[in-house]
Amino acid sequence: MREGMVLVPGGTAVIGSTSWYAEEAPLRTVEVGDVWFDRVPVTNADFARFVEDTGHVTVAETAPDAADFPGADPALLVPGSQLFTQTDGPVHLGDWTQWWRWQPGACWRAPDGPGSTWEDREDHPVVHVGWEDATAYAAWAGKDLASEAEWEHAARGGLAGRDFAWGDELNPGGSRLANTWVGPFPWRSDDPDGHHRTSPVGSYPANGYGLADMIGNVWEWTSTRWTDDHGTSPSPCCGGGSSLRETDRFVTKGGSHLCSPHYCQRYRPAARQGHGVRDTTSHVGFRCVLRP
Repeated sequence: MREGMVLVPGGTAVIGSTSWYAEEAPLRTVEVGDVWFDRVPVTNADFARFVEDTGHVTVAETAPDAADFPGADPALLVPGSQLFTQTDGPVHLGDWTQWWRWQPGACWRAPDGPGSTWEDREDHPVVHVGWEDATAYAAWAGKDLASEAEWEHAARGGLAGRDFAWGDELNPGGSRLANTWVGPFPWRSDDPDGHHRTSPVGSYPANGYGLADMIGNVWEWTSTRWTDDHGTSPSPCCGGGSSLRETDRFVTKGGSHLCSPHYCQRYRPAARQGHGVRDTTSHVGFRCVLRP
């Protein structure tokens, strides 16, 4: 057995959904092999060991290239990341810029920007990491990122045709089974567990395969390039000799602590987002896999 990992048995799986968001359709039948998954997302403490060993500098710690952002204010072309900021009161949910802001100095070391530190949350998932940071960590660990199909199959925990990783109700019997937003988004967090942002990994029950935090807490990077149509079977990218562009996007899965019934109902295995490879944020992390 791989330490800290869970073997997810392969087989025939139906992924996607036709009941929620357009990018999740159509349903697809796929074949997946056996895959060892990290039981929980990579934590700040895990990532700190990687950085100490390799000297890796993350995307968020590197100033953006002015050539990629013609016309941008030079004052903004500094190391930093996108940070969720709770609003003072109700806002129109059609404008995400009201709760996201560019924060100079925000990175995995300082998750809330200057003055904060990862050491206060060693067991929380690492955030403000780009796709290249996730793949660099995976290579260092001798692992990989899951494909979208592998990830969704694992997130379902052995259940087929259910909306959520645990059944067809978000909160069965009033139980909270994942770190998702409670209260009116984005201005008031009423989380009864006190997890108003990320939570320590494994704080909520594992799914049927023994994997924790596959839903909520943080979105997770996969190795699959994004396409708007889920039915086009996007191919995983293994790097190769092609360089990534600022506009390249990969699939992230699982939703985050910001997903809310009032706004973003993506706390489901079928949910998917296309995330820019260097668009680091305070709600995207990752976990690794190992194929037998």
